[in-house]
Formats: sequence, C-alpha cells, structure tokens
Amino acid sequence: MTDRRDFPHLPEGFQFGASTASYQVEGAAHEDGRGPSIWDTFCAEPGRIIDGSSGDVACDHYHRYAEDVALMERLGLDGYRFSIAWPRIQPEGSGRANDKGLDFYDRLIDELLAQGIEPMATLYHWDLPQALEDNGGWLNRETAQRFAEYATVVGTRFADRVKHWIPVNEPNVVMMDGYALGTHAPGQQQMLGALPVAHHLLLAHGQAVHALRAAGASSVGTANNHSPVWPASGGDVDKKAANSYAALWNRLFADPILRGAYPEGLETHMPGPVDDDLAVISAPLDFYGVNYYNPTRVAAPDGDGLPFKVVSVTGYPCTDFGWPVVPDGLRDLLVMMSHEYAGLLPPVYITESGCAYNNEPDPTSRVADELRIDYLDRHLRAVGQAIESGVDVRGYYTWSLIDNFEWAEGYTKRFGLVHVDFASLLRTPKDSYHWFAQMIAANRAGR
Repeated sequence: MTDRRDFPHLPEGFQFGASTASYQVEGAAHEDGRGPSIWDTFCAEPGRIIDGSSGDVACDHYHRYAEDVALMERLGLDGYRFSIAWPRIQPEGSGRANDKGLDFYDRLIDELLAQGIEPMATLYHWDLPQALEDNGGWLNRETAQRFAEYATVVGTRFADRVKHWIPVNEPNVVMMDGYALGTHAPGQQQMLGALPVAHHLLLAHGQAVHALRAAGASSVGTANNHSPVWPASGGDVDKKAANSYAALWNRLFADPILRGAYPEGLETHMPGPVDDDLAVISAPLDFYGVNYYNPTRVAAPDGDGLPFKVVSVTGYPCTDFGWPVVPDGLRDLLVMMSHEYAGLLPPVYITESGCAYNNEPDPTSRVADELRIDYLDRHLRAVGQAIESGVDVRGYYTWSLIDNFEWAEGYTKRFGLVHVDFASLLRTPKDSYHWFAQMIAANRAGR
C-alpha cells in the first residue's frame, strides 16, 4: 500500500467526497417498478457499447448500497454525490411516483446519514425515461415541465435529509454526445440542430431549482463539465475555432445560469420565449459544480458541419481513456471562471474529477494504482493553488467511488477508488482508496 506523508492540505471545512451515477452503478434495471430509460434502449442496439454490455446489473449498488456506504465510511468521506434514477421514481416520466423507487433512496440516504456522510443528490444523470424520449425527449419543451414535476416529487420526499441538490449533470455532454453526435443515448445525430436541447435542459434546471426550493431544499447548485480550451496554433483561424468551441462547450451553459444571457449569437438558435425562460434559468444558486477532466485543443473546422475540430492535446501523460493529465488546467480553469464571472460565481465544488486506469488485483488482492494516486494528489494541490488565488472552492468529489459501467465504453474503463470484479461483484479497495483515506485523515488532524 502506498503511504505518502506529504499530503495536499486544504482549508478547514473543505469537503472530500466521491461521486457515482444511478445507471452506472445501481443495476436492478427490471426490479421494483423501474421503467426503461434511454440507456436501456441504447445499450440494446448492436454496436452502441464497445463491449456489448449494459447497466442491467452494473455494480448491483441497488442491493449492495450498505456495503458501499461502509466503504465510504472507512474512507472518511464528508460527502457522497449520487444520482436519483428518474425511471425508478416515475417509470413513464410523469404521473404517480413509484413507492419502491422512493423507498430505495430513503434507505440509501438514511444509511449515509447514519455513517456521518452528507448526501449530494443529482436529479438527472442522463437516464431519461424512454417514454419521454418517445415523445421528443430533450428536443421537446414539455420534457422540462415533466422534470419540474419530478423534482417536486423527490424534493418533497428527501429535502429534509439531503442538503445539496444538483438538477442536471453535464447538460453539454447530453446535448453534444446524445443529440448532436449520437455517441451516447439517445443516439441522435442532429449536429447544430441539437441546440434546442441546450435550452430545454437549462429550462429544466431553472424550473427544478424553483421546485426544490419550494420543497424545502436548502442548497441547490449545478454540475457543468468545463474544459480549458487551447487553440491548436497561434493562427487566427485556430483561435476563432477555439472561441467557438469554448462558447458552445463552456459558456452556453454557464452564461445563462450565471449571467441570465446566452453567448452572443447563440440566442437566435434557441426556442422561445427566450427572455422569459432566461429569467427562470438564472435563478441564483447556492453553489456551482465544476466537473473537470482535461483541457481541449481545437483547430479550424474540416467541413463536417461544426465550426471547429477537436484535436489531440500533446506533451502530457494520458490516462487509459487517452485523456491528457493536466492538473494545472483545473487551477487555471477555476481562476479564469472566478475572474470571468466576478461577483456572479457562487462557492464552487469540484463535483467530478478523476481518471481511468485499468489496474487489476495481483495474487495478494492488492490493486496498485500509483498513477491514480498521483492524479488525485496533483489535482487536489491544483485546487489548493486556486484557493490561494482567491477562488472559493468548498470541496472535491472524485470520480468515482467504485469502478462502474462507463457509458459507451461499457466496462472497459475503470475510474474507481474501489475495484469491482464485474463477474462476482467483489469490491477490492485499491491503493488509491487507502491513500485517499490517509489524505483525509491527515487534513483533519492538521486542523
């Protein structure tokens, strides 16, 4: 087991957490009244998932949640970010709530609180009820209204025990991968025709903020995927392409929430009434969640219909996903956001940050994942540097607690602090798990 004494130290009150998502860990896809989601449908289509798998069983967290919470308690986590499966609560995406679905999250939340772990609940981490997709999905404005009704149901049930709430996880990924490029569910390839999805997801966020607060929620935020955008060269055409990408990936979702306006030129692509909707979308937040993995390098377009071309970031080590490891990118992103949204940015949580390394247990059941330890160490230090620069960062939730179903990559990429044998479902804490526990303990001892 790796034992480092020179741990990153974060300020008093800083929260250390871990994150998961319902479809990626829960399993029990056909139990207790859960309805089908777009990911159930997508996974059933040949060729969609690299290893032909699905989240039907995943990590079986639905039945093994107590074991997983015990792992969190041994880690010493302050918080756990999980998502609620909309199809488990409303199998058709509307109407009467499914009591057995609500009961599961009651059990999970109560177990977390019993172990001194603060729940952070995400309402939508991509598992849209298939019935709503059949009616247009996020291209249909009515889906935002259904989402507000769903938010009322779960807020009414759980706001007395869940402190932090996130309505929508990474709406930019939903729009881009799900509706523009088709690499994620529901697999549509609308290209720039997917822009109305952004507006409806933002409207759903805003309506859910109001619904959750009406239900008694005390802390409501968001979780947006942000990436520093680097032009491929110093040339004007690459700089212009990088600006276009940054507007579409970063600012299209941050500006309406924080400024109450779309980036210049993009508002004309949005279905109305835009001004009225922006008043809802821009409801003040209690925190802003940043999901960070890597910078993006962008060049001039190559004629595929998009105003940019994403190219490889070179000169850095890469994870097993092929993503460059650039901790300074997280620091720079946080500092940039604090300046760009000065006076508008609420306290920040890193709601996801992690790496895929496919280390397996050795004959002694040890999982030696030194690269993940190095990743976490350096990214936590980057957060500390951002705080020293004046950014109000309150916590870091690593992705992920356990190895899980990694969307279109199936079970071929491992992000967890805990190794999962997907045949036996045996959990084995990795060296990074033990390091993370030691780091948390060292931070508490130093306060």
